[in-house]
Amino acid sequence: MTISRRRLLGAASASLAFGGLACAQDGSGSYRNEVEGYGPLKPDPNGVFDLPEGFSYRVVSFAGQTMDDGYVTPGRADGMACFAGRGSRVILMRNHENGYKQVNLGPLGIGRSVRKRPKPEKVFDLDPSGEPMPGGVTRLVWDTRAQKLIKQEMALFGTSTNCSGGATPWGSWLTCEETTNGPKEGLGKAHGWVFEVPAKGRGLVDPVPLKGMGRFLHEAAAIDPATGIVYLTEDAPSPDRAGLFYRYIPNTPGQLALGGRLQALAFRDQPGADARNWDGKVSWKQGDVRQTTWIDLEDVESPNDDLRFRGHAAGAVIVGRGEGIFWGKGEAWFTCTNSGPGKHGQILRYRPSPAEGQPGEADAPGTVELFLESTDDRVMDYPDNITVAPNGHLMVCEDRYSDVLRNHLRGVTPDGKVYALGRNVYKDNAELAGVCFSPDGGTMFVNIYSPGITLAVTGPWASLKT
Repeated sequence: MTISRRRLLGAASASLAFGGLACAQDGSGSYRNEVEGYGPLKPDPNGVFDLPEGFSYRVVSFAGQTMDDGYVTPGRADGMACFAGRGSRVILMRNHENGYKQVNLGPLGIGRSVRKRPKPEKVFDLDPSGEPMPGGVTRLVWDTRAQKLIKQEMALFGTSTNCSGGATPWGSWLTCEETTNGPKEGLGKAHGWVFEVPAKGRGLVDPVPLKGMGRFLHEAAAIDPATGIVYLTEDAPSPDRAGLFYRYIPNTPGQLALGGRLQALAFRDQPGADARNWDGKVSWKQGDVRQTTWIDLEDVESPNDDLRFRGHAAGAVIVGRGEGIFWGKGEAWFTCTNSGPGKHGQILRYRPSPAEGQPGEADAPGTVELFLESTDDRVMDYPDNITVAPNGHLMVCEDRYSDVLRNHLRGVTPDGKVYALGRNVYKDNAELAGVCFSPDGGTMFVNIYSPGITLAVTGPWASLKT
């Protein structure tokens, strides 16, 4: 960590608020608001996170802290969700995107100096040295009234590259491995799975992969509470970034481990379409809506890591870097981080069929809309993790690694107008991730991916101007 622990603890002990007049663009030109939003971003004297006037943050957690279970808070804080706890307490389930080479960022600390080791049955896999893999999930309890961290501990141990995931309606967190590494890299097992972790559990969960959801570079998941269907994004690898959009229809809703069907999305009137709009090949424009169909996938455990290729050959539509996804009011919102002619990103909206996943679906198919396609990196660039705020606006984390452009937290109105809500000004300019809200809507949580800082943001949420 290049920011000192003392400095971060100082930020944690004081609520930081800033003032100023609203404007359309800040003086540095790092962003441009299409609507006023909450006004201009004001410089954070602690050099962590700029916010509008009246807003403040507290540091919930940062990499390197010793947790209550004796392990070290891992780095690379990524996807996250918030669950109701007792009284004013909430539970944060947070991913850590550490692969087998990021050993110093894992829960055993630098040089694996922590002597404690979990029981073997609580570790999913070992790295080439025989030590637990450094990825996983942490469970944090935060008191929103006292603005105080009550507890933090490991919840899932020994997984790899836990990127994002999604909350289930029954109170668990689906954490997704964004890797298909395995024995050829010297690991004990194949990776590329989804795991389920209860929010209100204690200690380490049994690490059981949900293999019916397929093996690929999983990014995130969202569940329709009306049907129990899980929608999944894929952050496909370079150079083509040609991934698919999936759904998993469980045999028993709410019991994901009991198996189900994995399918890939296709445009009904254009099998094998490419939705990225790259290289002058524009297949649709902002506001366009396509009827959909779903293609059954076979051999979903994919030992050859070819699920996306087989799906596309069967007619599934290609998206570019499918990343964040969130279930709103009867619809799924998901991001395609580097799609669009300028590769600044797209936001898509999927509206399910009234007979979603049932025999009558073909008579009234679902639809997918190109809701937003950014043409200006100052408005939005590389949208990644996404959520729907209590006011119905989208909150979108940016994932651009640049020496020039800062990563922002963007708000998007229901009619697709964008405004900046926050800006990462920490030295490394890492992506923002894991944005989510407390159940009462009063606190927004967000991660600075590297080194791994979780913030709790409060402020005048009702003052939004559109």
